[in-house]
Amino acid sequence: MSSATSAPHVPHPPLQGAKLAMGTLVLSLATFMNVLDSSIANVSIPAISGNLGVSPQQGTWVITSFAVANAISVPLTGWLTTQFGQVKLFMTSILLFVISSWLCGMAPNIETLIAARVLQGAVAGPMIPLSQALLLGSYKPSKSSMALALWGMTTLVAPIMGPLLGGWISDNYSWPWIFYINVPVGLFTAYATWAIYKTRESQIKSLPIDKIGLFLLVIWVGSLQIMLDKGKELDWFNSGEIILLTVIAAVGLIYFIIWERGQQHPVVDLTLFRGRNFSAGVLAISIGYGLFFGSLVIMPLWLQTQLSYTATEAGKIMAPVGIFAIILSPVIGKILPKVDARRIASIAFLLFALVFFLRARFTTDVDTMTLLIPTLIQGAAMSMFFIPLTSIILSGLKPEKIPAASGLSNFVRIMCGGMGASIMTTLWDSRSTLHHAQITENTGSSFPVFVQSVQALGQQGIPESGAYAVIDRIISIQASTMAATDLFYLAAFMFLGLIGFVWLTKPKKSSAPVDAGGAH
Repeated sequence: MSSATSAPHVPHPPLQGAKLAMGTLVLSLATFMNVLDSSIANVSIPAISGNLGVSPQQGTWVITSFAVANAISVPLTGWLTTQFGQVKLFMTSILLFVISSWLCGMAPNIETLIAARVLQGAVAGPMIPLSQALLLGSYKPSKSSMALALWGMTTLVAPIMGPLLGGWISDNYSWPWIFYINVPVGLFTAYATWAIYKTRESQIKSLPIDKIGLFLLVIWVGSLQIMLDKGKELDWFNSGEIILLTVIAAVGLIYFIIWERGQQHPVVDLTLFRGRNFSAGVLAISIGYGLFFGSLVIMPLWLQTQLSYTATEAGKIMAPVGIFAIILSPVIGKILPKVDARRIASIAFLLFALVFFLRARFTTDVDTMTLLIPTLIQGAAMSMFFIPLTSIILSGLKPEKIPAASGLSNFVRIMCGGMGASIMTTLWDSRSTLHHAQITENTGSSFPVFVQSVQALGQQGIPESGAYAVIDRIISIQASTMAATDLFYLAAFMFLGLIGFVWLTKPKKSSAPVDAGGAH
């Protein structure tokens, strides 16, 4: 125990050569596997529901159960790290993730699958923050920006790859394989991580368990996550269930904040928000991620439901976002120590605004190249988004605070991603309904263009009722497209506004974020 306690005072030397390369690979692979699994099941819900004999609505609990458990466990990373140590906790998370993935694939019914997904989401929580903390500790102080860049590439590409890979596996094999693929990857990651990091354990402290804080966290986060996931399905605040969940989440959050502020050993270190860099940086990255993630949901839905793209074709339109993200991330990592991180983050938000202004000009006859140009630019924006803002968020923090800060910032970002998706899809539906109603005001026997359209369809052998259905479908496509462009305009202006949050921060000199990470 004494040797563990001395770890923060005697920093582990940076890794070098093959160990550094392998350490970077396996930590990034663990993150990729984790992020991928949060989105890979989305496109497989119809296959899972049909195979297990349940409705698609029941099938969505496969997504909700993982999201709720994951959202609860991510902010606990800091507290769990002090109890067990970074390396032991990370290893345990990976091995339990492998076991829970295998259980998901073996599930004979929906109840077993949901229980396995709860376990999978819970054990996945600490993996992302700890992979970030361990990676920062592996590099020299002068190279921490590059470490963040290499780590960030996986979090950028995985959400895009998830639906693509999930769709391909469901179409060509069977749905259990979306979970089985984690087993060999996870075992390799666990073996390589232990081989490299077993002698690099962090300080371990035996702290009392804040049972009330933990209970309140489970209540308010669980209620909020279920409310976000089920809101659209239950018609939001027209549902008593959603109103109840919202009240529980709000009251639970208030009590949680009050309780945690008075605890000597809280489960979540809310004092991190006293730092200007942390609070402003978390706001900027979380709202930005919410807008990005919301568009990630809207774009494929619009392409598939309105423009008759297949899931694979829609995936191909979205996939190129990873090209510039992968190419530019190492470049950004290299220049970040020499440039004010706020400038790079501001350029990212300007590029995001450009992307959404371009998308706001989409029409129902948009061609592939017009769809691809904003997607490619978005990849460049993403490479300048995560890395500088993460660097700002972690700057000036003590080494032992890094896992807690990473866990808390990732928690807020993930929750904002869920909120962004829920809000965007709800607004899209309501704006579509509004535009549909406005367009249909110009139909009927008193409008010559409408009458001519019905007659033209009749000449093609389509009966009057069929002609009305065809015209209604055309109106629906137009209304949904107009609604989507409304949201893209809104997102563009919001990204411009987020630049203000970036300049509320005061980044330390280039070595600051690095010292924090490099001291592990």
